[in-house]
Order: sequence, then C-alpha cells, then structure tokens
Amino acid sequence: MILAIDIGNTNIVIGCIDEGKISHVFRLSTNNTKTADEYAVEMKSILDFNNVASAKIDGAVISCVVPPLTRVFKNAVKLFTGIDAIIVGAGIKTGMNISIDDPGTLAGDMAATAVGALASYKPPVIIVDMGTATKMFVLDKNGSFIGGAILPGVSISMNALAADTSLLPRVPIEAPARCISTNTVDCMKSGAVFGAASMIDGMLERFEAELGEKAQIVATGGLADAIYRYCKREVIHDPNLILRGLGVIFEKNKK
Repeated sequence: MILAIDIGNTNIVIGCIDEGKISHVFRLSTNNTKTADEYAVEMKSILDFNNVASAKIDGAVISCVVPPLTRVFKNAVKLFTGIDAIIVGAGIKTGMNISIDDPGTLAGDMAATAVGALASYKPPVIIVDMGTATKMFVLDKNGSFIGGAILPGVSISMNALAADTSLLPRVPIEAPARCISTNTVDCMKSGAVFGAASMIDGMLERFEAELGEKAQIVATGGLADAIYRYCKREVIHDPNLILRGLGVIFEKNKK
C-alpha cells in the first residue's frame, strides 16, 4: 500500500492506494507552522483510527504547493513509516508531454492531476480544479499538457468581498433557490455559485474554440461539488483525480 499526499494551501488530502485502488481518503488542515513530529503523529493517529496498519505502507508520494511543508512532510512520512517519499517536481517521470513555455515550472499538483486524467479519460480533456485557486488546464487529443488559466478561487473571492465591504457578511458556498435572489445572503450565494458556474462555462467555450474541438470536462478539487452541477456543460465530477495521478507517478518512479 502507498500513501498519496496532496498538500494544498487550505487542505492536505491523504489517500491510501492498495493494488491500484484508493481504499481510504483523509483530510488535514494545512498549517505550515507544524513540525514533522506533529504531522507524523496526526497521520499515524488517523490511520490507526481507521484500522489502517502503518506497517502495510511500503511507499509514499507527495505533491506540494506550500514549499515550507515539502521537507516537513517528507520527514513526517519517514518518521512513522521509515520510507523515503517521492516528491513530485522537476526531474520526476510523468509519462506526459508538457508543452508549455517552461515545463519545469509546472506545479506538482497540476502535473499529478493531469496524469490522473490521462489514466482515466480519453483526451482531449479540460480539467477544472476548484480549490484555493481555480485552475483550468487542457490536455490535447495527443495527451499533451498544453496550458490553461488560473483564477481566484470561489472562497478567496467571497472572503475578499466580505472583508472589503462594510455590510456584506461571510456566507457558505451553496446555491440559493433562485439565481435572481431577493435578500443579501442569497444574492451573495447566487453570485458565488451561479457566477462561478457561468465563468467556467464561458472559459470552456473559449478553450474549445482555441483547441478546435470538443473535450471531456472533468471537475475536481474541494469546491467542485458545490459548483459543477450548475454548469450548463456536461461535467464529470472526479474528487480523487489527483490521488490516482500520484499513484501513477509513484509507479513510474519507484526504485
């Protein structure tokens, strides 16, 4: 069994992959002040609580967009498993052609998510990854990563709206009954959910116009479930896309 760990700006997602299948998924809050010892205790406690024996872990792979935590988590995994984790980054084999200006600048989480998509769907594929930021990127018909767009995430936008206005409150990201809402809270929910869905629809239209053909649309990330169903386009929701991609990358790079 291997541990696939995706360290994001808001959450850390940990998946247990056994014989190619994801058996458990856990989430921790990202906190770059915690030590390797603290994260090791948290991970071991979660695994023990779910009756997952640490002794069964024989590999680990990490993608991280919070640079201070890369070494911390590598050390944490080493502490409670004795294993040296593979870090997704420059020099790691992905099996994917990366056709952007500087392939070495592609973030590990985007690479792993794209690899997961290639393992699961026939290209061309457009991936909509809705987390702290909303990332949209394209795999062309040959399976090459050709680029995309990065936008402020829905939570970031709504937090900024509440912080920079005197009368608007913080609201949960959920759809109201109607797009034309009749009170402040529902108006904000409408903007957050239906506005984000409309933005995605518009960007998909532009992407496909440049691509010159239709593509499968796959949504992933922590906020995707709140948004994707309100898109006019048919969207596949795949919350474990990055974990599967990390599993594929591990197999290509294990010693």
